[in-house]
Amino acid sequence: MAQVLKLGIVGAGFIAKFQARALMQIRNVEIAGVVSRTAASAQAFSKTVKDHGIGEGIVYADVTEMAKHVDAIAVYSPNFTRVEIVEKIIEAVKKGAALKGLICEKPLARNVKEAQRLVDLANAAKLKTAYFENQIFMKPVRTQLQQLAPQQRTMGPLVLVRSAEEHGGPHEPWFWDPTRQGGGVLSDMGCHSIAVGWYCLTPLGKPLTFLQPVSIAADCSLLKWGQKPWREKLMQKMGVDYSKTPAEDFTTGMITFKNPETGQLVKAQFTDSWMFEKQGLRLFMDGMGPGYAFEINTLNSSLQVFIGDVAAEAVADAETALEKATASRGLLVVQYNEPDLYGYTDENEDTAAAFLAGRDGFLPLSYGLEITKLCMAGYMAAERKKTIDLTDPAVQKELETYVPLIQQGKGAEVLFA
Repeated sequence: MAQVLKLGIVGAGFIAKFQARALMQIRNVEIAGVVSRTAASAQAFSKTVKDHGIGEGIVYADVTEMAKHVDAIAVYSPNFTRVEIVEKIIEAVKKGAALKGLICEKPLARNVKEAQRLVDLANAAKLKTAYFENQIFMKPVRTQLQQLAPQQRTMGPLVLVRSAEEHGGPHEPWFWDPTRQGGGVLSDMGCHSIAVGWYCLTPLGKPLTFLQPVSIAADCSLLKWGQKPWREKLMQKMGVDYSKTPAEDFTTGMITFKNPETGQLVKAQFTDSWMFEKQGLRLFMDGMGPGYAFEINTLNSSLQVFIGDVAAEAVADAETALEKATASRGLLVVQYNEPDLYGYTDENEDTAAAFLAGRDGFLPLSYGLEITKLCMAGYMAAERKKTIDLTDPAVQKELETYVPLIQQGKGAEVLFA
């Protein structure tokens, strides 16, 4: 009989629910426990788990107790809770909890200091780890690499990758609060786009961090949610005041990488926003190599539906069609298996197999630390309005303790200037 990983989940919000949908599609994981800051959320999530036959979903009072009864723990709680939760998990391991592994959802942490703390904690406990960056596991991303492998070997690797994630804004108040989330859209979604760019540019067969980051230029702007009507709407709905503690709703930038074997310089452009005004969540990636290219757009679906005004007024459930959908009428794109499309299914399958075999997931926490460094360097570049030299040891040292002004709650100084 095949081994099954008994997974404990910390958090019962949006991402936990999305991951549960992914777990319905694989066989080697069951949700054995759940912990949430809100008892009602934990109970509701537990019921969903049981109803769909993906585990017992036992609600535990705290993560320390849950650690005694599961094989691995996935931390899906808000960014500002991560360090404290992982400290408790590691303490439970020291006291005898026989955990096989630890999963942390992206972004790993709000800044490099916190990310380094999480890596150090896991290493000290000799825990296997997985950093959950779902977009690297997207089937379109993996398939284009396979399809274009002969071209890469013959003509050379990709030289430019552009990656974007855009939607109308997060679900929960803490996401909008830069002091709790770690910033705005660069922290929340730039981590995705930066990772995808680095991954796709990496020559076939080389390690994840083979390409060396050379420099980064970036811009962070507040284009929609800083305007008075939208700012007031945000305050009313989410309780976050962007006149006082704003975060960026748009970011774009360019990272230059160097191939240490050939000296070739390649570019990864990232663009992310919380002000996208089309059907809903869009992931867009494209890449150029010598004589070949690829393009991915998740708003291109094999299924579209049309809903007229009368029907829309009778039934309105926009997110059934697409995550972060902004409309319930008109011509709508429908993605009928979003967890699989966005890579959640495959990242869970990979990690479960890895933990059961006694190894790290494809993306360990140390990789999440490197992505955090690049995100923080992006904020630094935007703040200082200059390209940051990532080969400078002084810059690397500064990044260890750097906290962006936006993350400090001082975003008005850079976004309203």
